Amino acid sequence: MRFLIVEDDFTSRKFLQGILASHGDCDVAVNGREAVEAFEAAMDAGTPYHLICMDIMMPEMDGQDALKQIRAIERNHGVRSADEVKVVMTTALDDPKNVVEAYYKGGATSYVPKPIDRQLFLHLLRNLGVVA
Repeated sequence: MRFLIVEDDFTSRKFLQGILASHGDCDVAVNGREAVEAFEAAMDAGTPYHLICMDIMMPEMDGQDALKQIRAIERNHGVRSADEVKVVMTTALDDPKNVVEAYYKGGATSYVPKPIDRQLFLHLLRNLGVVA
């Protein structure tokens, strides 16, 4: 499995790496722009990601805009909707409007609120089929 962690907060990045590292290879991006670049490079190399964990609020490019670009890259590569990368948005936002925009309208697979509960997060990943 290949994972991309997109998070501007160091502590959150380390937390997610600690959970995912034993299940596959983890790459890290600190903003949406880096995430789009990493995703496109992985697609071009024929080594796509299986899961992206992405913060909604980040500098340079937020998670919502990055997700739109990632979905466009998939379409350009002929990826069917059923085969899209799974994207879990992470957010400290308690504003339902932002969650709705990112999750329901933005094409995310799921979302988790911060602080992330380790056991609930692992349960979600098992349900998505990205960890055993």
